[in-house]
Amino acid sequence: MSKVLGIVAEYNPFHNGHLYHLEKSKKDTNSNYTVAIMSGNFTQRGSTSLIDKWSKAEVAIQCGVDLVIELPVLYAISSAENFAEGAIKILDSLKVVDSISFGAETADIEILDKCADVLLHEPRGYKTLLSHELKKGLSYPKARENALMMYLNDIRKFANVLSSPNNILGIEYLKALKKLKSNIQPVAIPRYEAGYNDLTYTGNIASSTAIRNIIKNNGFHALQNLMPAPSYATLVQNIKAGHIVPDISVFDKEIIYMLRKMTTSEIAELPDVSEGLEFAIKNAANSCNSIIEFLDIIKSKRYTTTRLQRILLYALLGITKKDMAFSKKFQPYVRVLGLNKKGKFLISEIAKANPKLEIITSVKRFTDDNANKNLKTVLDKDIWATNVYTLGYEEDSLNNLDFTKKIVTL
Repeated sequence: MSKVLGIVAEYNPFHNGHLYHLEKSKKDTNSNYTVAIMSGNFTQRGSTSLIDKWSKAEVAIQCGVDLVIELPVLYAISSAENFAEGAIKILDSLKVVDSISFGAETADIEILDKCADVLLHEPRGYKTLLSHELKKGLSYPKARENALMMYLNDIRKFANVLSSPNNILGIEYLKALKKLKSNIQPVAIPRYEAGYNDLTYTGNIASSTAIRNIIKNNGFHALQNLMPAPSYATLVQNIKAGHIVPDISVFDKEIIYMLRKMTTSEIAELPDVSEGLEFAIKNAANSCNSIIEFLDIIKSKRYTTTRLQRILLYALLGITKKDMAFSKKFQPYVRVLGLNKKGKFLISEIAKANPKLEIITSVKRFTDDNANKNLKTVLDKDIWATNVYTLGYEEDSLNNLDFTKKIVTL
């Protein structure tokens, strides 16, 4: 009987480590089909995708994914919890996915599952410990890590589990599966050689962070050994066309302009802004000329750089706390970015399994026919995100690509 594998990814860019994870996941789960839920032009770390979402979808299909579905921007640039829940909502709604595979620094599902249980149900003892740690002035992620280790009473076993980025996402996937009572089975694949944020590399495996750093420093000679041929070719093509957006600093002036224009009350309505942070943001925006300066002024033990960068993206894209609260109650649509022959078969099976599911294959046709205001609200955010993203191009900063770009078919 056919098995369908689900993967949640950013592929920013698609490298040899991603290829290893994809191929091992298929083998370990004995899957015949693969669906990737992929973030689009902006990322969960509060930055930009190096190349556009259609280019990433094309590479993913060329490297072995059968169907690429976009994770709406409201989830793609959200906290790890909302990012994971949005992706799992989509995978679960397809009604054909048997397993989800994710990379993790701790590949012991039992350990990750125990953490997920505590974080989902938040027993009283854990909440007391968390409150105590937050009062020390720690960032929420660090306070949560400390509280969890103390609550589980096994520091040796659970040490560093919540300080590893892929573990954090893996735990959030497990939480979302439990919350939705999903039948999808989780599988953890150990990280192979390069760590999530490693800037150094050996052999032919490097993290996405290292690859983006190489590109930023014009070290292109190393890339061909670190990326599958289709990914390297697509990246070079986009670089030559002036269609890459290296990081969030490309939008320095736009972001500082938005923050200066916004009132303190409007900044307070951005997601992740709390405890009077809006005043610090406003003061920093009024006294700096770049994102690097801004982060130097405002970062502290309590606020991580990633959280601050996400806030900057919210300002740039016009995303509010109200939008983010809505996303947590919303059942996402299925926006197809790319597929192959097997992916076309999967779409027909998905439509049979869940006839009420909104499947978008043409944004123009969908916007013409759709009467659901909730779907329109979320899709409009995706369309606007693309229109902002292309402003980062050196050439051909075209508007409304969501209407003119066709699904990648291979």
